[in-house]
Amino acid sequence: MLQAILALPRTVWLIGLISLVNDSAGEMLYPIIPLYLSSVLMAGPRALGLIEGVAEASASLLKLFSGVVVDRTQRSRPWIVFGYGLAGFSRPLIAWVTAWPGLMLVRFADRVGKGLRSSPRDALLAASVAPGQRGLAFGLHRAMDNAGSVLGPVLAAGLLAAGMPLRDIFLWALLPAVLCLLLALGIREAPVDVSAAPPAFDWRVGNLPPGFRRYLLVVALFTLGNSSNMFLLLRARELGVPAAQVPLLWAAVSAVAMFFSTPLSAWSDRVGRIRMLVAGYGAYALFYAAMGGLQGGGLTLFALFGFYGLFMAATEGVEKALVADLAPANRRGAAFGWFHLTAGVGLLPASLAFGWLYEGLSPTVAFGFSASCAALAAVLLLVWVKVPPRGVES
Repeated sequence: MLQAILALPRTVWLIGLISLVNDSAGEMLYPIIPLYLSSVLMAGPRALGLIEGVAEASASLLKLFSGVVVDRTQRSRPWIVFGYGLAGFSRPLIAWVTAWPGLMLVRFADRVGKGLRSSPRDALLAASVAPGQRGLAFGLHRAMDNAGSVLGPVLAAGLLAAGMPLRDIFLWALLPAVLCLLLALGIREAPVDVSAAPPAFDWRVGNLPPGFRRYLLVVALFTLGNSSNMFLLLRARELGVPAAQVPLLWAAVSAVAMFFSTPLSAWSDRVGRIRMLVAGYGAYALFYAAMGGLQGGGLTLFALFGFYGLFMAATEGVEKALVADLAPANRRGAAFGWFHLTAGVGLLPASLAFGWLYEGLSPTVAFGFSASCAALAAVLLLVWVKVPPRGVES
């Protein structure tokens, strides 16, 4: 395993390192934005909901746009450089924001950067390795991204404990922004078949293979039960976890995902993506069912959150590797765009439905609904989605 990881192409390692640095900066600031919004900008939850809704919706739409353009131009590097640069250099501007609309503009710029880079980055990752290495490559990328999710909150906690003002913490985000830009400039394009004419601009999902379209429907169903992770933290708080331990609980989830993403995703190269995702969706269903029926905190709750980290490790990289398996090489950017759009847009109705069930009926009903969606998605994935043999276009 270690030898296979070290033998991965330079591009895979470079993209993973960029994600680690960028996510460290993003996760360092993300937990303190609500605090900054309420204590400095004097705005409340409604403003936060509007800011995050606009930002995430914009990112989802732009992931499709950038993916389609990459298929046509066959160039990923400019989008990756611009996307990481825009996100990285916009975050420190929060230090000069004096009202919540200004914060919304900064968050919008941050998410625009994410939307423009995500599909081109994933398409470049898929093109940089052989089909039998896709699970390993995407798993390593997710592991390094999750490492940033661990490092960021730890850095934020350390700076706050040292008495650093909130505005100054935002300014510190300039350093990783510069490093991300320098690393992104070192990315090389994947080899291109110059004899083949690039495809026309085509965003239509109907022109993608039937197997991929079925997979999108499965993703949409699973996403309907995959509400915001904020509800997990809310549930943990209600079950008695002290407020100071809630961020550490989530950092522990990211740590588990970091350690297991590479080996579990690489395992899908051997046992198959479908089997791994079915197991992951099944684990999600078990986790949510257990969270809905749990009556108290303690070690059981912490063990369940660790189990959730395993679910993340077993699915995040494998889902993207399956996109690459199901999509033709010349439409891979559009395929990743549709995948990101489906998963991103679905989070809004998922969170609204979960919140209504949670507050209007009970946490048990809400978590049971999510578990049911995941279980049904696992069954559909197993019986409905077929992966073509390697080397055969779907």
